[in-house]
Amino acid sequence: MSPFPGSGLAKGLAVTLRTMTKRTVTAQYPDVQPELPPRTRGVIGLFEENCTVCMLCARECPDWCIYIDSHKETVPPAAPGGRERSRNVLDRFAIDFSLCMYCGICIEVCPFDALFWSPEFEYAETDIHDLTHERDKLREWMWTVPEPPALDPAAEEPKEIAAARKTAEKLAAQEAAAAQEQQGQQEKKEGEA
Repeated sequence: MSPFPGSGLAKGLAVTLRTMTKRTVTAQYPDVQPELPPRTRGVIGLFEENCTVCMLCARECPDWCIYIDSHKETVPPAAPGGRERSRNVLDRFAIDFSLCMYCGICIEVCPFDALFWSPEFEYAETDIHDLTHERDKLREWMWTVPEPPALDPAAEEPKEIAAARKTAEKLAAQEAAAAQEQQGQQEKKEGEA
């Protein structure tokens, strides 16, 4: 029990007065867009050109919310006498965001970097059936994907880049040696003539 009657009321009013003098931190969301962290998980964007219709994303999805349809197409041989090849052509790529739990497994397992996290989060619909977004909408979201962060300058160079650099240096050295040899032969011919 408090020693003075009404001391609880006085404490409450003191808290209210203190709060009234502070600056508000309310985000006026519809009018002011929020500052999102760089790795925000909004929606999934599709880079269609990289999709080979391997179906890994649909198979690994724990919610089975990715729908992919494709057909096989025959490609003529690249060189005369070669054989025809067949390739998968993407007909439909859709994600049902009413089922998606935003785990990111589909993005992680994609071997060809066709799926990316987009920070877009305003895709509310009045009907739940409209939350299944087709590849056109997923492609629009692809252009909102932020650039990946720069690599740490002190980090070790990736082995793929190191191997490519070694190969390029070896080819440059071979070309320089061939050019030197050719120049030596040309000088020798000029000296004989």
